[in-house]
Amino acid sequence: MHSFDPFGGQPFTSAMARAGGVSRDQVRYWLAGGRLRVVLHRVYVDAAVPDSLDLRAAAAALVLPEHAVVSDRCAAWLLGVDVLDLEERDVVPPLEVVSIGGKDPTSRQGVLGGKRDLRADEVVRLPNGVRATGPLRTACDVGCLRGRYRAVAAIDAFRRTYGLTVADFDAILPRYRGRRGVIQLRELITLSTDRADSPPESWVRLMIHDDGLPVPEAQADVVVSGWGAGRLENAYPHLRIAVEYDGERFHSRTEDRERDDERRAALDAAGWIVLVLRRGDLAASQRGAWLRELDAAIAARSPEPTYKRRYARGPAGSSYRWRGRGWG
Repeated sequence: MHSFDPFGGQPFTSAMARAGGVSRDQVRYWLAGGRLRVVLHRVYVDAAVPDSLDLRAAAAALVLPEHAVVSDRCAAWLLGVDVLDLEERDVVPPLEVVSIGGKDPTSRQGVLGGKRDLRADEVVRLPNGVRATGPLRTACDVGCLRGRYRAVAAIDAFRRTYGLTVADFDAILPRYRGRRGVIQLRELITLSTDRADSPPESWVRLMIHDDGLPVPEAQADVVVSGWGAGRLENAYPHLRIAVEYDGERFHSRTEDRERDDERRAALDAAGWIVLVLRRGDLAASQRGAWLRELDAAIAARSPEPTYKRRYARGPAGSSYRWRGRGWG
């Protein structure tokens, strides 16, 4: 009987396991028993080892050919920006890589290969020697390839995490001339921010824009009587209106709800209108209700009678809403 994890907490492949005297059946047994987990396709690690960028890079280094560079969503993943779909949290997606130096795309199982013309300053070397497209290049690639909502969230996250500016994006945009998705990329750069704290915040801001409404501030710092200093997401400070998304992670416990209620009661008393959204409100079939509510609130408080764009580029659970005491 083999002792568990002969690789000391480091990722290993099936071939490495066999070379170390561990059979394929033993690896399967450990996986089934929850003692190992999959990091990448056919790359495993002790399930007790915490996830980290170093671990991900080490796993990628075991399966990448020399001329391959991790790209697109997987590069974002290695750089600490998660743009994977929900179902991919359970089923590890193929590693996205591009070949450089005129090499043919890799056809290795579990790897999505392609070719790309990358400059030296568009590639970074991560721990264990694995190479990936850098933050700016990756943000642009994802901004071209993904749907608008996922793309804007990724661009926001890269701006927040790596301090990227609109000027940084403007400098690289000529490299994308004629590329599929560049029109979307240009639009989303102008709508991006470095202050959005989560993908839903980015999605809500884009939904508001697509409905023809004024784009709110991603984060507004305010001082509220009876509460003190605070921050409101997707806010119009001059109108005292905000649209906040309550995700399950930070707003599901009883104490979280109680704190939310106390905070919003103070905002209500200070004359704020706060629309509170939950996951179901972002669905295409549900978003029209809160967008109409926001439209009415802005109209009631806006000094401009024609605040809404007449020709918007609109996108093709129950919610808990907090309404202010008056819209006058």
